[in-house]
This record gives sequence, structure tokens and C-alpha cells, in this order.
Amino acid sequence: MKSLIFKTASTYLLPLLLLFSVFILLRGHYLPGGGFVGGLMASIAFLIHSFAFGLKETKEIIKINPGYLMPIGLILAVGSGIAPILINEPFLTGLWFEEPLKFIGMVGSALFFDIGVYLVVIGATLTIMFSITETV
Repeated sequence: MKSLIFKTASTYLLPLLLLFSVFILLRGHYLPGGGFVGGLMASIAFLIHSFAFGLKETKEIIKINPGYLMPIGLILAVGSGIAPILINEPFLTGLWFEEPLKFIGMVGSALFFDIGVYLVVIGATLTIMFSITETV
């Protein structure tokens, strides 16, 4: 039987950890953090939920197969690297919007690369962990 305290705590931890993972993602190109660490934080949030409520209920929350996040993220990351080539700049050159956005700051191709990494890490981690959980 699952602990009532653990279930209650994980109910509140899921949105908080997901919000924190987005914070880590967005601060990544200014300070330590980024797509990899943010993706791990989001994966941990879903893993804690699956330990508390079971894999079936967690998969109902996610709504999308985590394996589909990997190619989407990879396309986004590679696309942000290829975009400068379209304006005769070297591969992976940082491109930036002229005006900063509120709460995010300067937005450029580095952010899209980080979002791609974020999605790849979530997809890979959850696919591996869900596969392991299903076989046990």
C-alpha cells in the first residue's frame, strides 16, 4: 500500500517541480542550468508521481508518449543550429531577437537549442524509466 503522505506530497510536488524545471531551463543560457538539467528535473517530477500513484495514472497525465518528445526536441535543437546558415552565418552561431521579452530576457537561438535538449532529455529519461517500471 502506498503512503498517504507520499501521495499527498507528490500531488503538490509535481507542479512545483515542473515549474522549477522551466525556471532552470530559462536561466540556463545566463547562469548554470539549461535544457539538460531542466529536463532531468521534469523527469524526476513525473517519476515521483509514478512511484506514488502508479505508471498508468502518470501516463494519463502526460497525454503524449515520451518517446515522441525525442525527435521533436532533436529537430528543434538541430534547427536552431542550422538557422544561421540560412543567413550566411556559421553553424550554431547565436541569433538574437532585438528586444528582450518580459520574464525571459533576451531570446535567441540558444534558447531554442536548450528547449530541444529539454525535450530530448525528458523523452529519453521517461522512456527508459517507464520501460524499466513496466517490466518489473
